[in-house]
Amino acid sequence: MTRGERRAALEAIASEVRSCTRCRLSESRTLAVPGEGDPDTEVVLVGEGPGFNEDREGRPFVGRAGGLLVRLLASIGWQREDVFITNVVKCRPPENRDPEPDEIAACAPYLRRQLEVLDPAVVVTLGRHSMATFLPGARIGQVHGTTHPADPSTGARDALVFAMYHPAAALRTPALEHESLEDVARVPATLLRSRELRAAHAAAPAPAAGPDTRAPDAGPAAPAADPGPAPDLAPALASPALDAAADPAADDASQLTLF
Repeated sequence: MTRGERRAALEAIASEVRSCTRCRLSESRTLAVPGEGDPDTEVVLVGEGPGFNEDREGRPFVGRAGGLLVRLLASIGWQREDVFITNVVKCRPPENRDPEPDEIAACAPYLRRQLEVLDPAVVVTLGRHSMATFLPGARIGQVHGTTHPADPSTGARDALVFAMYHPAAALRTPALEHESLEDVARVPATLLRSRELRAAHAAAPAPAAGPDTRAPDAGPAAPAADPGPAPDLAPALASPALDAAADPAADDASQLTLF
């Protein structure tokens, strides 16, 4: 898919989001917030839902939490324009309450389609509701700053998931802001690791087709069977070396470009 095709596909999804009435959040929103960023990026940041400022502007992370997110990205030499930023729900929950499970479910197809178009190498989750979409059952206090394989059913078909606290939580608790700075410093090494895994995945040979054993009068051959997915990389993804904190490339990755 070319850059123009990705941009067009993302805008088609965004147009659907702006007119969506799938859940109750559409009744109280000012503007839906589909997401924004570089269609060629390798890194997608997924928050929880729009807040007051986002609801007014139709853009993700433009309030105080967005300011901290920009500072976190700047600490590794990146800008918000280098990544794609979106949320698990695209409309503001009233009074900034947590999104309800049925609201998250209603929005899930939009996020999945965005990830299918972008095909990121790394998905950075921001907050526990985003984390739960990719790492169900995990506790953010235990998994923040760690890396895990993405479930292809989320739309991120060949990606690593990196969990972080939500910037809004970090604003409320100075200790979490310090931890977030330490966590984001590991993201470039995670990207390097994901690139390696994706290259290995792409280079894996397809299963060889078996011989044609049809009898001479068997008629036309049936369509070839689908060889199925490429070899499972889960064993490699689950290895201790996946943790970016232990990656020897981490010290050299702080100024890594995304594309």
